[in-house]
Amino acid sequence: MNNNKYIGIDIGGTKIQVGVVQHGEIIQEAKFETSATAPKEQILAELVRNLAPFVDAGVVGIGIGVPGLVDEENGIVHNVQNIPSWQEVHLKDYLVNHFDKPVYLTNDANAFAVGEKMYGKGKPYANLVGIALGTGLGAGIIINHDVYSGTLSSAGEFGCIPYRDKTIEDYCSGKFFTQHTSRSGAEWHALAKVGDADALNVFAEYGRHLGNAIKIILYTLSPEAIFLGGSVSKCFAYFQGGLYESLREFPFKVVAERLIVEPSAIDNAAVLGAAALCKMKQEHTSHPHKELSL
Repeated sequence: MNNNKYIGIDIGGTKIQVGVVQHGEIIQEAKFETSATAPKEQILAELVRNLAPFVDAGVVGIGIGVPGLVDEENGIVHNVQNIPSWQEVHLKDYLVNHFDKPVYLTNDANAFAVGEKMYGKGKPYANLVGIALGTGLGAGIIINHDVYSGTLSSAGEFGCIPYRDKTIEDYCSGKFFTQHTSRSGAEWHALAKVGDADALNVFAEYGRHLGNAIKIILYTLSPEAIFLGGSVSKCFAYFQGGLYESLREFPFKVVAERLIVEPSAIDNAAVLGAAALCKMKQEHTSHPHKELSL
């Protein structure tokens, strides 16, 4: 049996999550605070220090999801969201020099989509999109069973598309609640759980906006399925009505009727996906349909 271990890392503006993956399961994990406003050298040093206890002889690769633009070939990170000092970071070289292990980088939304494809409800689908709904909105794209990153891992930035007076992200992420209502998403969620009418109306409106965003995805990619992750996805039961109301307006009725839209059912999809992407990069051959297992 192959006992190789892969490390998956999900870098965020508030925390960094690390998982050691073996045989498709996270066998060790930890979370660390991100010193988001610190100089880039300090953040890199903290990353190495926190990562060191997990890197042993059994680890054959490190995969990382980063919320920014990523030069995957050269391992350079650009313009990381919520980490101002990370405008150009040679992250791959830095970690290879410290740990002497192969390192692979991608956008964090891509890592989420790969995790959903490999370990979640996305397994049966050749073409899917994973949407992370949190403070912002990110999307990862799977085409013909393989991740599609685009230039600098920037494919799937639907949140940046102009929408109404702002962007899709402003109406379809957690920003909708803080910018357009009197409460946070968590506060509205608590109220919705007890049947508060105002909360239910807020989530219905949110769902209609997200449905409009999904219609753009249908026009451009027409995936078989879309899976939702992130904190806002936990409110799916309350915004799905508005979402489907919006999707019923899509002109290609058969396409909309066949589309699967569901919240992710797995924890740590981004960490699992970063590890899976690492193995995918190492073992990718001319057989893109091959099922991978870690």
